[in-house]
Amino acid sequence: MSESLQRQPAEASGKVRIFPAAADARDAAPPAPAPRRPRVVIVGAGFGGLEVARALRRSEAEVTLVDRRNHHLFQPLLYQVATAALSPGDIAWPVRSVFRGQQNVTVLMTEVNGVDLAARVVRDGTVELPFDFLVLATGSNHSYFGHDEWERFAPGLKSIEDATSLRQRLLSAFERAELATDPAEQRRLLTFVVIGGGPTGVEMAGAISELAHRALPAEFRRVDPGTARVVLVEAGPRILPSFPEELADTARRSLEGMQVEVRTAARVTRCDERGVTLGDTERLEAGTVVWAAGVVASPAAAWIGAEHDRAGRAVVGPDLSIPGHPEVFVIGDTAAARDNTDRPVPGIAPAAKQMGQYVGKLIAARIAGRPDPAPFSYRHHGDLATIGRKSAVVSLGRMRLTGFPGWLFWCLAHVWYLIGFRSRVVVAFDWLWSYVTAQRGARLITGRRP
Repeated sequence: MSESLQRQPAEASGKVRIFPAAADARDAAPPAPAPRRPRVVIVGAGFGGLEVARALRRSEAEVTLVDRRNHHLFQPLLYQVATAALSPGDIAWPVRSVFRGQQNVTVLMTEVNGVDLAARVVRDGTVELPFDFLVLATGSNHSYFGHDEWERFAPGLKSIEDATSLRQRLLSAFERAELATDPAEQRRLLTFVVIGGGPTGVEMAGAISELAHRALPAEFRRVDPGTARVVLVEAGPRILPSFPEELADTARRSLEGMQVEVRTAARVTRCDERGVTLGDTERLEAGTVVWAAGVVASPAAAWIGAEHDRAGRAVVGPDLSIPGHPEVFVIGDTAAARDNTDRPVPGIAPAAKQMGQYVGKLIAARIAGRPDPAPFSYRHHGDLATIGRKSAVVSLGRMRLTGFPGWLFWCLAHVWYLIGFRSRVVVAFDWLWSYVTAQRGARLITGRRP
């Protein structure tokens, strides 16, 4: 006689278990339930969060990766989307597709708004996610230094939406200048101000200049895009303050050679729909203003009641956990971390990746009952910034690269960090096409006009 079967859900694993029918259950006790696997919740699918999940691919952990968006974004190239050099799909990938082959990872798209450390749950307002280990890799936001009202006039770059909105502003400025009949209004519309002289500001200023002076002049009839004025404003004494001074000087000369005005020791005191004010009296009438001056950490430190620095970054220990909670880790731009030589860890993509790899290995070791790895040690591979076509500055220890060699190295390094063979090929081809033709292939104005 064939044995009848009945199905019953497993208590903890969620898998289907098969037991004998009730008549046979009197003769044999059901097997003991399988032990629950450790639960790891990762909040944030940026560079750090992805590396944690990847490092746990061979562990016994149940990994839940949570992000408010469904894609991973290569933020260092957002400015190229904003200046029409690349399309959004070239630098963003669905998180689910990244982990489709890693069965122990569950991806959820929701926005976390709180953590209960006592109950060990993460909340989004409707759902609670229990954890045994928690990794917060929630990144950073724009910082306007107490002037949040400036954001509507001077947008920054942190998301695809930011980049496409800024691309709309930039391209619409040229279109509106073509329609304008007042020469003063034309000059205002063709004035672009970039606030912040770090790598993002330098790269943005150079890209806007190339768009105006190389890609567009032959396409307009009533206005000359080549007369556009691009101003880079930095409050400090020089641009690229994290770079060696000789490379910062080289970058400034390259920008000036591209007709970018570099204004250092210039503090923005007002920002509105017509432009910006520097210091007490100097006024720059501008059609487009871009913010690249500062960032502040996400509110993750407040969620867990952790000590934080002035930028809101949670202070973490040598293993990147918060004091008193060895099961809670903070990485990337959200963490105020120092390596094993007591040097501060910078808020850049390579640092986030290294932190993610370290925390993933540490959690895997604890789950397997192995000793913890040595305290986190950051390996700084160098500083890179591109100024424009055939021009970049690269600092690799004692080695310095500028001009075309620096630009080529910058291109190779950024292509290497992209996810997937297709993205690497597409971006490399787009850059080659732009280099040969000086054209921008993603010059679409979509959505409502600014």
